[in-house]
Amino acid sequence: MNLRLTPEQDATLTELARAEGVSKQEAVVRAIHEAASRRMHRADVAAGSAWGRERYADVLRRLGE
Repeated sequence: MNLRLTPEQDATLTELARAEGVSKQEAVVRAIHEAASRRMHRADVAAGSAWGRERYADVLRRLGE
């Protein structure tokens, strides 16, 4: 796989890799994993929130009165 970056993006990646003490390839892999983890966490929180709102709808409604 090739990753095409603008010069600015490449400079940012270079700085990120340097700051983490890893190769640019490893910095990209880590960034992908971190982004996926955040997205999955948000989805889990949203699902839990929806479940809680449904499960406790009556209580929440009464609290709002």
